[in-house]
Parts: sequence; structure tokens; C-alpha cells
Amino acid sequence: MADLLIEIICEEIPARMQARAAADLERLITGKLGEAGLKHGAARHFVAPRHLALYVEGLAERQEDLSEERRGPRADAPEQAIAGFLKSTGLSREQLTEEDTPKGRFLFARIEKSGAATADLLPGMVTSVLADFPWPKSQRWGATRFRWVRPLHRVNVLLGGAPLAGELDLGGASLAFTAASRGHYFEHADDIDLAGVASADDYVARLRAGHVMVDRDERRATLLQGASALAEAAGTSLRANEGLVDEVCGLVEWPSPLFGSIEDRFMALPGEVLEASIRAHQKYLVTEDADGALQPGFVIVGNRLADTERDAVILAGNQRVLRARLADAEFFWQEDMKTPLEEMLPRLSDIAFYEGLGSVHDKAMRLEALAAAIGGHVEGCDAATATRAARLAKADLVSGMVGEFPELQGIMGGHYIRAAEPAVADAVAAHYRPQGPADSLPGSAEGCVVSLADKIDSLVGFFGVGAKPTGSKDPFALRRAALGIIRIIRERRIRMPLGTILSAAAKAHGFDAVDPDLLAFIRERLRVTLRDDGLAHDVVAAALGDDGAEGDDDILALADRAAALSEFLSGDDGTGLLAGWRRAASILNAEESKAKQAFSPETDPRLFTEDAEIALHGALAALPEPAAGAQDRETLLAAMQSLGGLRGPIDGFFDRVVVNDDDAAVRRNRLGLLAMVRHSMQRVADFSKLEG
Repeated sequence: MADLLIEIICEEIPARMQARAAADLERLITGKLGEAGLKHGAARHFVAPRHLALYVEGLAERQEDLSEERRGPRADAPEQAIAGFLKSTGLSREQLTEEDTPKGRFLFARIEKSGAATADLLPGMVTSVLADFPWPKSQRWGATRFRWVRPLHRVNVLLGGAPLAGELDLGGASLAFTAASRGHYFEHADDIDLAGVASADDYVARLRAGHVMVDRDERRATLLQGASALAEAAGTSLRANEGLVDEVCGLVEWPSPLFGSIEDRFMALPGEVLEASIRAHQKYLVTEDADGALQPGFVIVGNRLADTERDAVILAGNQRVLRARLADAEFFWQEDMKTPLEEMLPRLSDIAFYEGLGSVHDKAMRLEALAAAIGGHVEGCDAATATRAARLAKADLVSGMVGEFPELQGIMGGHYIRAAEPAVADAVAAHYRPQGPADSLPGSAEGCVVSLADKIDSLVGFFGVGAKPTGSKDPFALRRAALGIIRIIRERRIRMPLGTILSAAAKAHGFDAVDPDLLAFIRERLRVTLRDDGLAHDVVAAALGDDGAEGDDDILALADRAAALSEFLSGDDGTGLLAGWRRAASILNAEESKAKQAFSPETDPRLFTEDAEIALHGALAALPEPAAGAQDRETLLAAMQSLGGLRGPIDGFFDRVVVNDDDAAVRRNRLGLLAMVRHSMQRVADFSKLEG
């Protein structure tokens, strides 16, 4: 057994690609080892801006020897058949043996294969993986044809601490394997000798001695620990932003945090403006007080060893750059505040929304009408506030601030109108939410209405002009819009006929009708959501039924039905009733196939001859009628539990009654009774879709 170290050194890998690249390197290399039959122990990957590495413990030093026996044609087979077998085995006729079998006398080949040395196999494996590495984007450089995320400098391959010979064909040049890593650009000019590396920890330590923290977890923890300590010393704390921390971690080899401060005059700007300048543009970590309010301190993460004099210069330079950015933001804020948000609205006519869907001003007018249609279905919604917010939701797109910071759209509109109309401001500022599974919903009913209107308008519009998602491509984030609609409806408990709302949106667009694929698209997103909630796929299918069924556009009712059905089937009554259902459905399907017609759910009690028939009919008659209109989870569960009362009568019916009675009238009557069972259960869910 020997340990394997593979290290690739190149120019800076984009931060967003690093974690995936390290995982891909491990997956691809260990996959190659597995294909070659080379057993190994634990694998551990590493990544830093210029380093991508994999350490594999306990790798077998050669393949196991193989002994293979292959049966060929009959001993008296034509020479052409025997020649073909010899060619496939690489043996001569004399090396074959003849043996008797129950089917006759056959030729056999016994092939002994010696396992290859791992050291001989590895160069080809490594170069194959590197040549086909799945970077999201890659490039060529110089006169070479090889593609990598950034220009490649070195490939180090060591087995048992010893360098392996090999080279990577760059197409016009070659890169020989080495055993010399590189340290920090400025803090360690010499190469780092990897020969004799004894463990993954040894590798990490050697790079650390060269001021490169190649272990991403260590680098991230060091970054956070240092930044948090500086913030705490200043009487504040870091504001959580995992994505930014990950990005900054991917920008530095040796994190060295410095604490800076924002000038008091800029603290009058909205907090989101400050964050956009500090976090998004400058990659600084911001701070907050115990109540979550933004504080004037921020943390810069440098990439050098601590040096008092140099750190002061770095900090001063960064604060100078930030001061200029904040001065620009201050100017935009002051200029935008001179124009009421309502007066910005007409300028939206100059912004095309999408070909065939008019301008953004057209969209704003559609949102206003759509919010009025939706608002009546949302509990606690003030209609005037919702429609006003919908009208103004896009107005800030023409503001100077959003022009500079596009990520603040909606948010700035809320600030521009907050003093005069705070409720409208809240709805405007939150109408893009939720923008993903981790994002929160708008905090007000009116905000939810505007968000629904915005997402529904986009879905109806893009589907209407044929710009639908295809496969993995979804350039207009329509899947995210549909998931946002589903989340708002479920979490706010909104009951509304979605089909009617979609039709209203289509009319506002000037379409004759809603694209027939749209409601099915939204239902499919609901199906995925329910599966992600842990519900079995057949339970979801039974609850949702088929597209086009009555009530299939009430998203909340469908979700509640799925949850109630899952809970019901997990109990004894549900399990037992399902068994009875399957038996009844099986008999009905067989008889209806013979009769080439469906049996009506009706029966004549006068034809009953068995007590079990009477008991089942009585249990069916005692079932409560399904409540009219929408039903919540509790009501649906109660209806299903009432079905549970059929379990005993159904079991008794099948134990004591012969359905296919000799008397045709009695047989049809009993089949009608089973059809009543089917009808009663199908009113609650489509039990035919349940498996197992």
C-alpha cells in the first residue's frame, strides 16, 4: 500500500468554482482507480486559489492477478468459428483445452493476466482526468490547445512519497510531472519540495509553511475567527453572509483580516445601499449591533502576513476606494429623492420588458390589475395598498441608484416612498421575494399579493410567447417563479382558483387564452416540492390526480390533500383500507374489461342476500358528504379517517360474499356496490395511483 498525492498548480481559480473542482477531482480520480480494480483507503481533497489537490491513502501498489476461463465453440466447430475465438482470446490453438460438458465437447481458454503496477497506470489516469475536467468555463493560452480554467503551471504526482514520471500533453507543448509545489506569491518565493510527503496532514503542513492554507475548511475558519475577533474588539459582531465568506475564502491563500470604518456622513444612507457597496462590490464583511442594525465598522480580508506599516497602507487604500463608492451612492440617493416615485413611472415606457410582452410600464399596469384580482383571496390584504404597491413596484428601475446597484431594485422603491406610504413601501421592497428556497416571504399580505402578481404575469407572458423552460435551460427563472408562487400560497394559506387568475393575466397580456402547458408546469413544480417535503411519489400522484381534474388549480388544497393522505396511509386504517380498495378495484377492472363498460356506483338493497352486503352498504351510506369548496388538511384528514370505517365492512364483504353470483342481477348489484366503494374513495384521492 502507498499513499497518492496529486496536485495541480495554476493561476487563480475563480472562487465560485473551487469547491466543485476539488470534489470533481476526487470523484474522477477515485472513479478511475475503481475501474482499474485498485483498492484504496480514505481520499481527501484540497483547494486554494492556485492549488487543487487530492490525497488518497492506502492505494494498492499493483492490480491483482486475474485468472479467467472462457468457453469457446464446440471442438468440432468450423475453423472460422474457432479462429474468431482464438483472436478474441489472443491464444493459439495449442493453448486451448477440450472438455466434455452435458451439451457436448467444447473448447476452453484459460487466460492468466498479471496485474499492472499502479505506478505504470497512474500517469495515464491523471492526464485523462485533466484533459476532460468538467470546468464550467475553460480557456486555452499561448500556442497550446489544452483547455483549463486558467493557465496551468505544474502537475505534481507522488506515489508513496516518490515522484512519478509522466507528462501532460498541452497540444503544442508538454508539461512534465514534478514534485515541487509553490508557496505564497509574495511571502514564500521558493518552491516547496513534496518528496517524501507522508500524509495528508504533512502535505497541508508543508504548504502552510509556505504561507498557503490549502485546506479550505482551515482557511475559512481562520478567516472567520480573525474577522470575528476584530469585530468583537470594536464592540460589534459580523453580519452573517455565508456566500460572501465562501467567496472571500476563495480569493486568499493566507487570510489576514483588517478592521476599517465608514465615515459618519455615509451612515445616513439606507443600510442596503451601504451593504451593496461594501459587500457586493468590495467583498468586505460588514458588522452589526445586537439588534441587527448595520454598524460603521467593516472587515477587509487581506492576503499577506501581518505587518503594521503595510497593513496601514492597505487599509487606507481600501477605505479611500470605499469612500469614493459611497460618495457615488450618496449622490444617487440625493438625486433620486428629488423625484417622487410616481413620477418615475412613465419613464418605464422606455424600457422593453421582452419582445411581444411590451414595456416595463405595460407590465406595471398589468400588475396593478392583477393585484386587484388576487387581493380578494388573501386574508388581511388591503386592496388599495396592494394595487398601489403593484403599480409602483417597478418604478425604481429608472432610478440612478438601481442603475448603479441593480440588486437593489424594489428595495430602493420602498425607501423612496417609505416616509409618505410606509405600508406600500413594505410591499414594494419585498415584492421580488422569495428569490430562492432560503429567502423569506414578503412580510405583509400586500407584499405577497404583489409578489404573486409579478410572478404570475411573467409566467403567463413568457409561456404565451413561447419562451418556456426547456430541459436544463431556464433563462428567465420561470421554475423559480413557480416555486415562489407555491411557497407563498402554502405558507400564507391562500386559497384561490389559480386557473382564473392565470386567465386574468392572459387577458391583460392580450392573449386569447392561457398556454395549456402552464398550469401543468406549476403543478409539476408542486409535485417536486411535495416530494422534497418527504412525501412518497405515489402519494403525491394520488393527491394531485390528473391535470384537468376539477379543483386541480387550488394549490393549497392539493398540498393539503397530499399531506393528509400521507398521514392517513401511515395508520392501520389507511393500510387496511388500501388493501380492500385494491381487491375491489381489481375485481371491477376485470369485470369492466369483459363487459366493455364501467359499472355505475349504485345498488339495489332489495337484492341483498348477505348481511355483509347490508353492512357495507350501510357504512357507505353513513359516510359524510365531502364539504363543498376548499378543504384544509384537517378536514381532508377527517374525511379520510371516515373512510377508514369502511375497512371492516369491506373485509367482511370479501370474506362472506361471492361477487360473481350465478344470478346476473345479483352479480351486477354487487359490482355496483364495489363501484360505490371506488366512487367514495376517489372523491378523496385517486387511490388507483398508489403502489405497493
